Amino acid sequence: MSGGVEGFGSTTWWGFSPALDLAAVAPTPECSNILVVGSGDLRHVLMTLAHSTKPLHFYVAESSLELLARHMLFLTLASEPLDQLGLQERSELFLELYGNTLVRHQTSQWLSEKANRLIRMVTDLDYQKETLPMLDLSLLKFKERDMLEGIFKFWRLQDAATFDISKHWESRLRHHLGTRYDSRSGVFDWDYHMKLHEMAEIVSSREYQGWRESGVAFQLRDDAPYQYSNRTLASGLITMKGGERVARRGYWGDIVNSPYLALGLESDNKDLFHKTNSKHTKGSVDVSVWNAQWLLGRLSGVDTSRATWERNCLLSGRLMMMMVVIASRHRKADSSKKVSFYITTKVQNRDSEHLYVSMEVAALHSCH
Repeated sequence: MSGGVEGFGSTTWWGFSPALDLAAVAPTPECSNILVVGSGDLRHVLMTLAHSTKPLHFYVAESSLELLARHMLFLTLASEPLDQLGLQERSELFLELYGNTLVRHQTSQWLSEKANRLIRMVTDLDYQKETLPMLDLSLLKFKERDMLEGIFKFWRLQDAATFDISKHWESRLRHHLGTRYDSRSGVFDWDYHMKLHEMAEIVSSREYQGWRESGVAFQLRDDAPYQYSNRTLASGLITMKGGERVARRGYWGDIVNSPYLALGLESDNKDLFHKTNSKHTKGSVDVSVWNAQWLLGRLSGVDTSRATWERNCLLSGRLMMMMVVIASRHRKADSSKKVSFYITTKVQNRDSEHLYVSMEVAALHSCH
């Protein structure tokens, strides 16, 4: 896109390629150890788990603790009981927090509530084992737990003055476009038609240009305004000011590619790609919604083959059990029947210890 790699940002909140079933592309069917480097999200992991019925081990290398915190949040969302959070609302929460700069009031409140819960989990492991036994944080070092606690404390703040992501988005656009800022609509249109459309024609011009202007990719509800900052997209960056290195919190992610590339380009539902007069009748948002519902439904034990993407799938079922263990590289964890994540963190240019995150996954259960 325009302006080179600066527009990609320093924090990769979402990937720039569609989600893959990594087990399907493994060199042998017996392969159970998978290394994922710099994917920025859990799309490959979720897609692989949605298709798999055997134990797997993932080793994931990421660049910041903010990404690890988002991984924990989305795994928590995926494991919510279906009788408390229906599949449609679950997928809407996921997409809003995943790829929107602005979210609904309901989503902001849900994030604050889960942030309080995550804070207590990383500070009180007994509470964590009691309330969410699928997560095991006992091997996490105090330093990483303290840093995660600080991230979660920031997430629970709803005061707009604390973090106005719209101002950060505008600042990034002004810096990225320079003298072209006042004619940015033309720049967005050029980027879409000359670069993106050829590679991802399912993404409509309206979707892409709307996201470039505001950072809101998934506006799924017409009855509620999207006006609360998505605090999970905040991260720190070391910048130079007056010859000194200063840590700044802001939005330092992608402003040129969009989150549509990760979840909105491919799907098993081929009806979404129907064309009339050589034009797609659906858009990337529709594909993303269907994929989110399918992934979260599979991870919740729902037989999604009987569900259509238009309906609100308020189904009940047995949850997939999972165990997450975060440990330093100098300690060994039992790896039998676990899905493991290998995470490398770097926060504010200070290298922290390597972390292992292991997730124990039971076989997926279909709802009968």
